[in-house]
This record gives sequence, structure tokens and C-alpha cells, in this order.
Amino acid sequence: MNQHYFSESPAGDYAPREIEVELAGAPRRLLTAGGVFSPEHLDQGTRVLLRALEALEGSIEDRGPILDIGCGWGPIALDAALRHPEAEVWAIDVNARARELTAANVERLGLANVRVASPDAVPAELRFTSIRSNPPIRVGKAVLHGILRQWLPRLAAGGSARLVVAKHLGADSLQRWITAEFPKLTVARVARDKGFHVIEARRPADPD
Repeated sequence: MNQHYFSESPAGDYAPREIEVELAGAPRRLLTAGGVFSPEHLDQGTRVLLRALEALEGSIEDRGPILDIGCGWGPIALDAALRHPEAEVWAIDVNARARELTAANVERLGLANVRVASPDAVPAELRFTSIRSNPPIRVGKAVLHGILRQWLPRLAAGGSARLVVAKHLGADSLQRWITAEFPKLTVARVARDKGFHVIEARRPADPD
């Protein structure tokens, strides 16, 4: 592949293909294509994140709105929408092909609670009770930090962001950076599996 999956307009023919993955406890037949992240299968990092999210279910964060940063062909957003049909789920990506695939998969699954959008189309006033992402580490620290500076301040009171990052790609250093950059957030590692860490950044609830 001669370009990164985070290009706004991937080159190459758009040739969707079907794969089977398990989301929200059941097999799903979904569309992927070249030019997006992990088009052949559900990648290991996302698997680790989804297992961690399932274990942590049942809190205020699940009520929405929920944000998936860098949705790719949609697994994180789709899983959230399937598990929490009452919550509004936003799936954002700079990659137009990723947005097209996610929208097609939303239609396949008959989901009415997913909004697929480019990052600049998200209403400025919207706050999220849950942010969840397998962030694009390979864009480099400067771009990644810019993404997190844009979205972590959009957490609602009592909400949390959960990010999955491979240890060898800098999970520990990213956790330290988030802790230093956002002193009002409580930052911790809430899961670790198969070389991946799930980092949680939580905004305190408003006092009663």
C-alpha cells in the first residue's frame, strides 16, 4: 500500500468486500476495502479495546453521546450502537472511504443511532459521555497529540475516554503525556492484553 489509511482520499479502486466479525456478542457480515485501517479483519488492538469496554459496561458513559475517533470501517462505533441502542453514537474519520464503509455497515445492521461524519462536522457544543478509539499512532506524536487536544476536552462531566495503544508503539509515554497535558482528568491503565494497553482518561462528575 503506497499511502497511509489516514489519507483523506485514498488512492486505488474502491472495491468493497465482505468479512465476518463478532461485534456485541454475535457474528456480523460487514464491508471493508483497501485504503482503510485493517481491511482484512478485526485487528487485535480493537479486539482488546472492545473486551475492555464490555467488562466496564453499565456506567454513565454508556448512555451517550458516544464518540469513536478514527472509525475506519466502523467496528468500535457499530459495537457501541448495537450494545446501547438508546445512545447516540458518532463515528468520525478524516478518510472519506472509511466514512462510506461505516455508513454502509450502519445500513446493513439497521442501526438508527449512528451519525457518521468528518471531524469538522461534529457540532461544537456536543459533549460526550464516552470517547473510545484505536487512535492512529502512526500519524506521529504531533498529529496524535493534536487529535487528543481537540477531543478530550469534549468529555462530559463523569465521562471517560478509553484508548487502546500497543506497548511497543508508546502506550506508556502516551499515558504520561495525557496525564501531564490534562491535569483535570484522572488517567489510568484499565486493561492490558496481548501487548496492548487500554488507557482511560476520566473527567470528574459535577458536584451535587
